[in-house]
Amino acid sequence: MNTSTPRRPPRSEHAQQPAELLWKAVSAADGGAATELVQGMLDEGTDPESVLLDVIARVQARVGEEWAAARISVAQEHAATAINERAVAAVSAHPAARTPATRGRITVACVDGEWHGLPARLLAEVLKLRGWQVDHLGAQVPTPHLIAHLHRTRADAVALSSSIATRLPAAHAAVTACQAIGVPVLVGGAAFGPGGRYAKLLGADAWAPDARAAADHLAQGRLPRPESDHQQFDDLPHLADQEYTMVDRNSASLVRSVFTALEDAFPAMRSYNDLQRERTAEDLAHIVEFLATALYLDDEELFTWFISWTAQILVVRGVPVHSLPPALDLLARELKDFPRAARILRAGTHSLTTAPFTAAGNIA
Repeated sequence: MNTSTPRRPPRSEHAQQPAELLWKAVSAADGGAATELVQGMLDEGTDPESVLLDVIARVQARVGEEWAAARISVAQEHAATAINERAVAAVSAHPAARTPATRGRITVACVDGEWHGLPARLLAEVLKLRGWQVDHLGAQVPTPHLIAHLHRTRADAVALSSSIATRLPAAHAAVTACQAIGVPVLVGGAAFGPGGRYAKLLGADAWAPDARAAADHLAQGRLPRPESDHQQFDDLPHLADQEYTMVDRNSASLVRSVFTALEDAFPAMRSYNDLQRERTAEDLAHIVEFLATALYLDDEELFTWFISWTAQILVVRGVPVHSLPPALDLLARELKDFPRAARILRAGTHSLTTAPFTAAGNIA
């Protein structure tokens, strides 16, 4: 038992200063300074959970915002994330964070294809602080590997993390597989939409908006074990039309066809350099991927949100927003025999014509 002076959680205004200091270290790629900062906070008695969530998680959110605004590169974003991961490790190794496991056993993992591992790592550390025995499996965990692990450990619950909406079909498969062997699933992350709207649709047993809320939810009592014959795929009857399957399986050919035709539909593309052409192909791939996910969920709002977000990113890059409607139109022609896809693509085009964008890339 720790009999030292009680740890003091920082007041919200007090936490802003350490967060700003950590941001300066992270943005300067100074991993040593970042580690020293969090260790110093713990030495002074700051609550480890507050260091994790009020400082490190806050800075990581800012990293994502800076990347989205094109103020830092992908390489800088990766470097900043790596430094934040080192900071989390420093918290985990500090004597102040040693808490005996007195509750139960939780498996924490990212769904297959989800490489944003830091949110799950933060949750794993918070649950350890709350007294859980935690098996943290990290990023991109294939569902068969997750199920094999659960068979060995007999965990009380699984906490699945996903930040990217296009991983929701994989998340659905993982939720269903876990529940099929009687293990309840709590999900979290930006992928599950505002208020966790997709968590309910995909049949998760619980949803939490962040690590603190997830830990609070689990502290209220163990999640009830699902029936072994529990099935969720029947809850998505729209998948019977095979539109999702066809778009998903043919995504590469759809991207090639639209990319080839786009030079005629959007003549400015003919003067693009190699990097601009590469980015255009990447953007088209993301559009098709989000279209497939919207078909899986039968939710056009997911697609219109993504198209609006993409338009903001293009403006930041200096690419005109009016380059998007021709691409959506060409994709609609390729999918003219798919009524749900056509409806979703029309909604995407409509969102571009009704939401003006400022020079900063924000919706006006």
